[in-house]
Amino acid sequence: MDVTLKLYATLSSCLPAKAKKNEIDIQVDEGTSVMDVLDEYQVPKESCHLILINGNYTPLIAADQKILNQGDTLAIWPPVAGG
Repeated sequence: MDVTLKLYATLSSCLPAKAKKNEIDIQVDEGTSVMDVLDEYQVPKESCHLILINGNYTPLIAADQKILNQGDTLAIWPPVAGG
């Protein structure tokens, strides 16, 4: 299945060199969870503050149960600070 993976800020360093800016189209098997993708790309779980699938929030605690579908966009942000 085709899925778009977007990693923002410091997490973008987990993407392969062929990624465009902060995103890459990836192939995943049916039944692949968000956690499977995090593991495959070695995204540090403690840095996954905001996880969205097609714009819908998914808590990290549910990442191993949230199964991706064809055409999904998985976007992840680390915690940010500013002022």
